[in-house]
Amino acid sequence: MAWKSYQFDDFTAQALYNILKLRVEVFVVEQNCPYPELDGLDEVSIHIVYEENGEVLAYARLVPAGKKYDAPSIGRVIVRKEARGRGLAKELLERSIRYIAEQWEEFEIQLQGQVYLKDFYGSFGFEAISDVYDEDGIPHVDMKRSAAKTAG
Repeated sequence: MAWKSYQFDDFTAQALYNILKLRVEVFVVEQNCPYPELDGLDEVSIHIVYEENGEVLAYARLVPAGKKYDAPSIGRVIVRKEARGRGLAKELLERSIRYIAEQWEEFEIQLQGQVYLKDFYGSFGFEAISDVYDEDGIPHVDMKRSAAKTAG
């Protein structure tokens, strides 16, 4: 059992394959949503990964400020279906927020969340900053965590 953070160039081919495979399994296959999964942001991002027995169970991608939004963002948040209900999503968000605050010294974070997760993200201080909109056939909302909530 291990939580790790990677820069893109730190990945072995196998580790990158495992992450991309999970992202496609969840976001494309499970959610029946064909969309451009490879968007050119992986190379500039930090990847937070939780593995057990060589299998990726939880993952998030942290995109630096100025690459997707003015603020840093958390995206591609995933917990493998078989590992849900164990608190991994909560720990993943906590670790992602802490990484951005401690490593990048950024205290405002944005994300693009699926609407059904709005309350989950809200529990970490994220507030909706957009109306609900369709993104590849799935209702989404833009959310932001203010500097005051992140630092406090």
